[in-house]
Parts: sequence; structure tokens; C-alpha cells
Amino acid sequence: MKIVVLAGGLSMERNVSLSSGNKVCRALRARGHQAILVDMFLGLERYSLDTIFDAPDGLCGDYSVAKEAPDLDAVRESRGDRSANLFGQGVIDVCRRADVVFLALHGTCGEDGRVQAAFDLLGIPYTGSGYLGSAIAMDKDLTKRLVADKVITPRWRVVTYTAEEVDALAEETRLPCVVKPIASGSSIGVSIAKDQDALKAALRECLAYGNRVILEQYVKGREIQVGILAGQAMPSIEIIPKQGFYDYANKYQAGAAEEITPAPIPAAWERNLREAAETVFKTIGLSVYSRADFIVTADGTPYFLEINTLPGMTPTSLVPQEAAAMGLSYEDLCERIIEESLKVRRNA
Repeated sequence: MKIVVLAGGLSMERNVSLSSGNKVCRALRARGHQAILVDMFLGLERYSLDTIFDAPDGLCGDYSVAKEAPDLDAVRESRGDRSANLFGQGVIDVCRRADVVFLALHGTCGEDGRVQAAFDLLGIPYTGSGYLGSAIAMDKDLTKRLVADKVITPRWRVVTYTAEEVDALAEETRLPCVVKPIASGSSIGVSIAKDQDALKAALRECLAYGNRVILEQYVKGREIQVGILAGQAMPSIEIIPKQGFYDYANKYQAGAAEEITPAPIPAAWERNLREAAETVFKTIGLSVYSRADFIVTADGTPYFLEINTLPGMTPTSLVPQEAAAMGLSYEDLCERIIEESLKVRRNA
């Protein structure tokens, strides 16, 4: 098949996306597909679309995830087209020429339903959930509202604030708490605040990602995540950071965290996690695959945190590890995602 692996874009998770897309593209090419890696924002300004699927090495490169988030202003400056269009030159045209687009996008540029809605209108088949489920899952508050009567989730509230209101907000907030931008992934902007100074610092940091945040009850426990493939839960995986918590740096730097799959937990805990993950998946209308994040307390209670509709496919990502525990190689997983996605798009 001719496959566009769409990655990059213009979100704070740009570098993670390029790392995911590069690995996916190489895996699909190893299976004989005419796969090419396309940066959604930078596009194909220097390429002829007539021969693009024959490009050497599928336009793949050497992408790794730095400890720091990308400089998006520099990315904007590097594109010749200075329009407000988030699709770079040639991107829509090449996606129309493909048999399917593998969405390796992460964050607000691609994981929030807008790309999916555009592709639906244009009749372009793509991988993963549709536009509505993607949009809901991207909003942590809305997701919790929809599933709070079906699964256990930490207490939370949403606040909209300015820099001038940080001190007053910190004084009225119960500690410890977790501070999260309402619509971001890869733990960008996420902090655990155990005192007022830490909370004030976290709130100021989050203003860089917007003025709406979730203040969530801090739950002490084990961090366990559950992937879902074709509507069925995969083996759970436990994450044990070597220091701190599972933040942006610990997610993508090799060796920064120990990851164990299947998680070393009692069978009853595993069943409860699987049931909770599948419940969230179905409740908000997701399809194909995802990854749900939990904190499990000492008595085995699973607290649902959030669900990701385009989970990472980088060299350190979790869903490929869970697939391997099921006997699915990375290449098998990519092929299965495409197969299930085409079924969903045909039946839509």
C-alpha cells in the first residue's frame, strides 16, 4: 500500500510525534509498503508529488526526543509558507494519493479531532479514532465528566486564571495536588505540588500552555497503564521512574524509568484495570487503539487519570511493549492498527 505517515505538526509534542512517525514508517517499509514520513506543518515544499512514494528511505531520518520541548517559533520560521495553514505545502494532496494515512501526530495538532474531521470531509482514510472521540479525549475535564459515574477518578476542578490570580488560587487549593494543562499530552506542563510555593510555580508554568488547568487530587500509588487494541485491553504495564514522576523527560529518555509488562499485580487488579480501560474507551466513543493511564492504590483501587487516542510509538513507548507481551511485534502492531482502522472507516 501507499501510506503517508503523518507526523510533526505544530504542537508541543512535535518531537515525540516525529520519533513515533519515523519508527512507524521504517516498520511499514520493512513490510514492503510504500510508506513515507511527512511533516504535517513543514510539508513537502522541496519535493515532487509525482514521485514522492519512491523517495529514498521514505523521507525517514534520525529523530530522537530531546529533554526540552520544541521551539515552535523556530519551526514556524523554518517554513517558506508563512500562512496560518497548519497543513504544509502538498500535505493534503499527498494524503489524497495514499491508500491510508497513519496518524503519528500527538497533542493539539492532530490528536484533538481537527485533522480527523478534515480527513472525513475529504474522504481520506486514516488510523485511529474519529473526530468526536478524539476531541473528547483531548479535554481532560470533559472526559472525566463523561466517565466519573462509571469508573473511579481523582477529585478535580477546572480553573481559568491569570498571572495576577496565582497567589489567591494557591491559597484556596487543597494540597497536595496535581496541576495539568487541560488539553496537552506527554506530561507537558504537569506538576505535583506539595506546598504553596510549588503550586504557584506550577500555575505560572501552565500559563505557557493556556489559562485553563485541572487541579486534581493527588493519589499515592503505582502508575499503571493499559493499552487497548480493537476494543480489547492489552496486558497492563507498570512505570517506575528512577527519580521524580513520569514526566516528559522520564517518558522519552531511554533508561529514565523501569517499565514492566505485564505489571506484577494480582489477577483481580488486572481485571479491574482492563474493565475500567475498556469502559472509558467505549463511553467516549473511541475506536481502533488507545492507552488509558491509572494510579493504583495499595488496596488495588484503580484511579483513572486520562486516555490517549494516539499513544506514542517511539522507541521507549508503552503500547508497543504491551503488544510485544501479547506476541505482536512492532511491525505486526502497525499492520494491525491499519487493518482495524480501515474496517472502521469502511463502516462509518
